[in-house]
Amino acid sequence: MKIGVPCFYGRVIITPMNIDERLERLTERHEALTQSVEVLTHDISDLTREMKGMQGYMKGMQGFINDIAQGTARLLQIAQAH
Repeated sequence: MKIGVPCFYGRVIITPMNIDERLERLTERHEALTQSVEVLTHDISDLTREMKGMQGYMKGMQGFINDIAQGTARLLQIAQAH
């Protein structure tokens, strides 16, 4: 429904939309929804790529932490031997 001009006594006359106006409004809403879905799809693709990159980084960090733990364990053995 579209709103017309205020009439006498301060009320607003509401005129119903015709079929062409309803189709136009539906088309606009459909286009807006399509754009939103496209943006979300692009964002999900970006996040997926970032997560794959983070997985590689985390594997590298895991190896680094394991190396530190092994070095610490060796130092502890050396300290206990003395």
